[in-house]
Order: sequence, then C-alpha cells, then structure tokens
Amino acid sequence: MCGIVGYCGPRVVSQVLIEGLRRLEYRGYDSAGISIADSQQFTTVKKTGKIKELSAAVPEDIQGLSGIGHTRWATHGEVNDTNAHPHLDGSGKVVIVHNGIIENYEALKSKLKSQGTVFVSETDSEVISHLIAQYYEGDLEHAVIKVLPLLKGTYGLAVMHTSEPGKIVGARNGSPLVLGIGDHEMFIASDVTAILQYTKEAVYLNDGELVAMTKDGYKTFDINNNEISKQIEQINWEIEQIEKDGFPHFMEKEIYEQVASIKRAFTGRLSLDTASGHLGGLDMLPQELHSIERVKIIAAGTSYYASLIAAYLIERIARIPATAELSSEVRYKNPIVERNSLYFAVSQSGETADTLYAMRELQRKGAKVLGVCNVVGSTIARESNGGVYLHSGPEIAVASTKAFTSQLTIFYIFTLILARMRHMAFEDGLEFIKGLQSVPSHIEQILSKTDELQSLARKYYKHTNVLFLGRGLNYPVALEGALKLKEISYIHAEGYSAAEIKHGPIALINEETPSLFIVPDDALRDKVISNMKEVKARKGPLIAFAVEGDTEVAEIADDVFFVPKANELMYPFLMVIPSQVFAYYCAIELGRDVDQPRNLAKSVTVE
Repeated sequence: MCGIVGYCGPRVVSQVLIEGLRRLEYRGYDSAGISIADSQQFTTVKKTGKIKELSAAVPEDIQGLSGIGHTRWATHGEVNDTNAHPHLDGSGKVVIVHNGIIENYEALKSKLKSQGTVFVSETDSEVISHLIAQYYEGDLEHAVIKVLPLLKGTYGLAVMHTSEPGKIVGARNGSPLVLGIGDHEMFIASDVTAILQYTKEAVYLNDGELVAMTKDGYKTFDINNNEISKQIEQINWEIEQIEKDGFPHFMEKEIYEQVASIKRAFTGRLSLDTASGHLGGLDMLPQELHSIERVKIIAAGTSYYASLIAAYLIERIARIPATAELSSEVRYKNPIVERNSLYFAVSQSGETADTLYAMRELQRKGAKVLGVCNVVGSTIARESNGGVYLHSGPEIAVASTKAFTSQLTIFYIFTLILARMRHMAFEDGLEFIKGLQSVPSHIEQILSKTDELQSLARKYYKHTNVLFLGRGLNYPVALEGALKLKEISYIHAEGYSAAEIKHGPIALINEETPSLFIVPDDALRDKVISNMKEVKARKGPLIAFAVEGDTEVAEIADDVFFVPKANELMYPFLMVIPSQVFAYYCAIELGRDVDQPRNLAKSVTVE
C-alpha cells in the first residue's frame, strides 16, 4: 500500500527520493512527502495528489546528507497535506515515515497529550515521532528499540534525528523493508523497484529486525540490540522491466507480456521424456507428493480467482480433493489442519497481509504451506515451507494480469505432476504438456485482434452494469473478468456461474444490462448456450467469448469475440486475455487512470 524510500549518500538527495517515490506510485497513494537532513535541521515538503505536485514544491537548491520519503494511502485521517508523511515531533528533531497501522495509537496519543504533547495530524503514525523524541538520549537506534515494544500493530519504519545527520534507522514488523547497498551510499525502501536503478544488491529485513545505515555502511540488529548477520541477495529484475517501453500504460504492456511470462513460468519445468513436470522449489520428495490426500489454497483478490481454477483442475485431473479459500477468512475461523493436507499461499507481491497472516496461523497448527509468489525475497517466499516463483517480472499496474496467468501455469504443472504420479497415462501427460506449451502462441493470436475488443468496448462502455457468466474451469474467469472491469473502469460488474443465473441474477436482466458469456468448446458448452438463450428471451444484450468456428454462439450473441481452438483445459488462459483487454479499453474510453485506479493499492500490506 504506502511506499517508503530513504537515502544516505553523495547524490542529490531530493532527486533520489522523488524518483524512488515515482517508482512506488503503482502501489497506490493519495499524498506524498519527503524530509531531507542537513547538518542542523530537516527540510520537509508534503503534498496531496500526485508525485509531480510534490516535485514541483521541492526547492531546487535543497541540500542534504540523507532523506526519507513516503507515499501515503489514507487509513487514519482525511487526505490533506498535514496528514501526509513524513511526521515530525514537536521539537522538529525527529522525523519518521511509516507504513502499516498502529492499533493502540489512541491510548498512546492520550498518554502523550496528558504529558503536554501537541499533535498536528489525525494519523496513527505521528505518535511514533513523539515517542522516539521522548526516549532519545543521544543514540537513535536505542530510542527506536525502546519505542517499538510500545507499538501494537504493523510497521515499516524509517527514522532520522537532527543530532545524527546522515543516518537513517529502519524497523520492520509486518510491512516490508529492503536495504539497498551501493558504493559509499545506502538505500532503504518498501519495494526494490524504488532502488533498482541504483543497485542490484539487497538485504531483506524480517519482522522484528532493524537497520541503522549511513553512506559508509549499515548494521542489522534485533529488538534486543543483538547484531544480526544478513545475506546480501541479488535483485534479478532489470530497470527496463519497470519502464513502459513505448506502451501508454503498464497494464497494456503487462497484458502483452503474458506471451513471454507464461513461457518463463513453464520453461525448464516440463519434461516430454517423462510426460510430467518438475517444481524444485516445492522441496518435496515423490513419496511426500504421492501421500497428499487434499490440497487447500489460500489467496486474495485476483490470486484467489486463479486459485479457484487451480482447485477445480486439481480435483478434476489429479483426482485429489482441493479447495480455494479467501485468506482473510481462513485466519479467523480457527482452521482445521488435516493430516496429509498440502497448503498453498498465493500472492503476486508475497506481502499480502491477509494471506501472510493466514499462512502463519496454518503453520502454527502444523500445516505445510508452500508459497506461490512473484517477488523474490518477499515475506511469504521466505516464511513458507517451500514454494515456486512465477518469474513474471515486475507487475506495476495495480490490476493484475500476467501474474494471474503465471499462477495458473504453476498450478497446471503441479496438477500434471500429481496426476502422472497417480492415474494419468503417458500419452495424456504429453497431450497436457503440448496444450500448455501452445498457450503463448494462442495468446499471440488473440492479441493480434485487440482492435475488435476495442470496438466492443466502445459499444458497451457507457453501460453501468455488466454480468460475466461462465461454467466449470471458466466460472472463475468470469469472476476475474468482472473484477478487472470494476477495478479499472469503475463499471459495476458481477461474475456468476452461468447455471446460477436463474437462481436470482436473472432479475437483473434488462435492455440496459449486457451479459458477457464465456463459451469454450467443452462439455458444458450446450448448457451455457441454454443460459444465453434465457437472457436473449428477456432482451438482454449478449456478448460472447467463444471458440473459432462456433456459428451457433455467433447466431445467438449480439457480439462475439473468437479465441483459437485449443485443448479444452487451456481455455481459462485464452478466455481471460480478452476479458483483460475489454476492461482496459472500457477504462480508456471512460478516461480512467488505468494503472492507478482510485482507492486501490497494488500490495495490500494491512488487514
């Protein structure tokens, strides 16, 4: 959600901070600010709105030894300059930026007020600056260590003090922080994208860990001030991957990147010799995999819809009971961990708070939880009991696209592995592999016809309600298509199983409510066509995503977009692509901020 960037070194500090905040814009924010330390004081600038407004307000001649910056996504207090970060104490000697939520801030604030402290903002974060100032006795690290046990909640924290110019202290509990190591310069950020253009060497902080850094080096330690030795990891992303590369929006770029990202997800993980797959990160022996009696997947948002497809596929093809659940609900229902059950925690960022907390709860109860993540070094990747990276490359647009299809790819491979261990014949395994390997070329064909989807969007973007309907493996695709349209165009959309339309949603059908049916060439095709006819009889506008050559669907629907004929198990990949493109063009027609839709954040790091 919010973003943090900090810098110690010889560069122009304000420029490093502003550029870092620009790289973090995709996370979602409503205000931003920076604070720069020279040898005597802080210069702090805060503005609501976009980074360009902040940049315009920062004096060109500002000098400094270190600085911290922040993009805020409001949780406590309205969106205004005062509530924006950074926050200072009353004396102006301590300045902080904070990601997360301090759950007991009201009690802390009340106590500080009784001691004469004056607060200027409505935020929960401001209490931290006042507490650090109160406990400061000449050593910033010690002051932060004394304050952290008083804070109940989550934090990614960066702190400076005027008495120690050129130093930044960072701390983490539930909100990511990464340290970037340069040549006589140091960086700290909530996301490697903020520092990628300056360094490829990173140290990831775990919960309960702190760092103190200057331009000449750093030390990492715990809350008891015990020094910790941390491994330096290499960032494997390139700066070009977080640029638009000629596309008007990151979302459009990432839609097109799916041809390559799906290939990366399966390259080296499929074997024609054995008609099976290999996911080394699972860290499980064949005997362990064979003993699995059920699979349970936890996720949120788009990752949840990918997990629904995965559960359906595992049960249908590998013949193992499988379910997908919203991670936000799992944690609080006192989940039962059954013997021989395997769990997956699925998250693009690897920092999704709901999924992380649910994973920890399951692990406390003895579950083995494997992570499926895109971001190397993320918390879920580090704390899970093994797992798989997507290798999608950075996903900058808030609305996820390529991570969804990469997650599907991983679960398709996992399903193949389980099925081949049990009952799937060699020839069927080969057919499955060839079907999966053909997906990128089919997507290329779909993306060569985006003009048809743009025309479709121009016809329907003025409608205020849209229904998405599908069956079987493609029911979650309908849910995901509706989510995409909601996220970036703000058109109200709902996804349903097509079979459920007569159990309530058919009441919504009228001449102003289009229904978009997903109609692959599979065993449920005829039933979906019957549902289409029910809508047609009630004069509801009909859109269909169907398979090339399906003249029956073309005769019923008002508008149809055709995808290439493929192995029927692969249609979720092919049907979600036009859903993404259709949503994208509807948002363009409506003039929406496609990459940063209102009220949304890329990485949801608070509950």
